[in-house]
Amino acid sequence: MAPKFGYNASPTREERELEHMLHLVWSLEEEGDQRMETVVSRWEQNDDPQPLVERVIGGGLAVLEDGEFRLSAEGRKRAEEIVRRHRLAEYLMSEVFLLDEDQYERNACEFEHILSPEVTESICTLLGHPPVCPHGRHIPRGSCCVRYGAEVKPLVGRLSDLSPGDVARIVFISSDRSKQLDRLSTMGLTPGTLLKLHQRHPSFILDLGETKLAVDRDIADEIYVKKVG
Repeated sequence: MAPKFGYNASPTREERELEHMLHLVWSLEEEGDQRMETVVSRWEQNDDPQPLVERVIGGGLAVLEDGEFRLSAEGRKRAEEIVRRHRLAEYLMSEVFLLDEDQYERNACEFEHILSPEVTESICTLLGHPPVCPHGRHIPRGSCCVRYGAEVKPLVGRLSDLSPGDVARIVFISSDRSKQLDRLSTMGLTPGTLLKLHQRHPSFILDLGETKLAVDRDIADEIYVKKVG
């Protein structure tokens, strides 16, 4: 019998375990290690995962080929929804509720099973459609990210959208260039840094306490901040 999925405000233990397994396989795929032995060793629930693996395969959500546990098209779709909910919940609890890693990880594991599609999109919009979770892992995009012209004003936005006098804290930097990230880090621009925008033209002048720093528009576009006060 194929496992059932979809929004459920009160998922059963069986449904939670199925979602945990899909989440695990998605994560292992990101890490490049989908060996069955790795799936078993990384399974953190108390029960033997083998019966669950068989149910996932029997439900058409994954296949076992050459010793690797791989998601099917349907399994990938389901896993993407679960991972998206989990990582957005992590981000919300880390950056808005300011919980420590142990707390936000534990709570995100619960939230990933109960967030409705509507609430998930609202959270993503409120946060400014973050591309990565607090651990730096990619957050799968949703339909709200495509629209982006959100009805709800995001809590997190680009540094380039600030006005002179605004005080903000850097939440994440979206650049995928390692040299750029190293350069920004050397300049003191890292997640958690508190700054004040002094001026916008001809360059963005940032007040970092005892230091003033000028950055170009392309850099300001890659730095996402949350306004303070």
